[in-house]
Amino acid sequence: MQTPTLFALLLLLILVAYGTGFSRAVGAARSRGGIRSLASLPSYYGVHTALWCGLPALVILGFWLVFDDAIIRTLVMGGLSDKPGSVSGQNLLYAQIQNLAAGNLVGESTPQLVAAAAHLTSLRQSGQWLQTALILILATGLGAFALLQISPEMRAREKVEKVLRAILLICACAAIFTTVGILLSVLFESLRFFQSVPVTEFLFGLHWSPQMALRADQVGSSGAFGAVPLFTGTLMVSAIAMFVAVPVGLMSAIYLAEYAGNRVRAFAKPLIEILAGVPTVVYGFFAALTVAPFVRDVAQSIGLEASSESALAAGLVMGVMIIPFVSSLSDDVINAVPQSLRDGALGLGSTKSETVRKVVIPAALPGIVGGVLLAVSRAIGETMIVVMAAGLAANLTANPLESVTTVTVQIVTLLVGDQEFDSPKTLAAFALGLMLFISTLVLNFIALHVVKKYREQYD
Repeated sequence: MQTPTLFALLLLLILVAYGTGFSRAVGAARSRGGIRSLASLPSYYGVHTALWCGLPALVILGFWLVFDDAIIRTLVMGGLSDKPGSVSGQNLLYAQIQNLAAGNLVGESTPQLVAAAAHLTSLRQSGQWLQTALILILATGLGAFALLQISPEMRAREKVEKVLRAILLICACAAIFTTVGILLSVLFESLRFFQSVPVTEFLFGLHWSPQMALRADQVGSSGAFGAVPLFTGTLMVSAIAMFVAVPVGLMSAIYLAEYAGNRVRAFAKPLIEILAGVPTVVYGFFAALTVAPFVRDVAQSIGLEASSESALAAGLVMGVMIIPFVSSLSDDVINAVPQSLRDGALGLGSTKSETVRKVVIPAALPGIVGGVLLAVSRAIGETMIVVMAAGLAANLTANPLESVTTVTVQIVTLLVGDQEFDSPKTLAAFALGLMLFISTLVLNFIALHVVKKYREQYD
């Protein structure tokens, strides 16, 4: 049985287990005078039975999907008498065996490959049958065991809540371990990069040209890894975007929350949030085909030199893209301010504008800061608009009319091509990622400080 079919059947068994547990609890209570005789509500008995039926089976199925291919590959490759010594050669050989088993390999094949493909097909079929039998036996057996345990005295709610608490704890730990794993993977690769390139050169170097040659006698074999042009380009584009997004988004949120009528709000708020659903590539086309030529023409009309790809064009369009983040989050936070604060300020003689400026905005400031920092993170991580509107040139400049590039654009550029993974050019992407991680961490610390300070004042 295929895995999707088995998963659907398992979900059906879970629903049947819930209904059976619910009905058995109701039947047991009926002989004792009603549901009040049960230690828990009948729904908890149903959930308890469903958890016993589905949770262990889902865990086994998940582990099976993770390790099945690795085990089959080990068995297939272990049965080969003649196989390459390198990892890349073994990967290529196993890909040929897979293609032969699927009927996609064109041409003559050696008897060894044919035997290995037959072995692979046999292992996959046996694995599917074993997987189906194990999952179904486990689900039905544990479901029946849980069903037999149901009695009016069983405290099903406590057992269900313990399992749910354990699941929530596992999910929380998974998020933490994922973050730690990402950090460690980026950190280890960054340390390998810094073994080849000094940290001082990377942080304070003024020239970025990571083109590493494949042979030592080629031109440009040393490369240059000064990341200051990337940092300045990222800050410039992000700053321009925030100069557009923060005032427009915050003012629109204040208007919609405090001044607009219900009809205007019902029309304007969804219209602003539509901007968040536009793909970034569409913004990139708009920036490259419309905004960038317009910025260049306006600059030339007043006697300024402007590139066809500029930081100003990318920042303006990126700011428009970020407006919904600031506006929507700020609007929700402002609406969450208690009405009693507004009534108290108005009762003391404050005008509507004074109430908004001196009471509502300070009370909502922690949430507004969070929305702004989310917008900053979105601006720093944007790639497509910068590629299409600002270019790929790592220029160290303070002129927004010139072409610049950002850290994220260079990460994408470094990870494509024919360069070896162990080369400084490729490892530089991890060092840039580490800098982004540190920048985000600093922004989070600032946000926590601001939120803590004003939350104590206005709670």
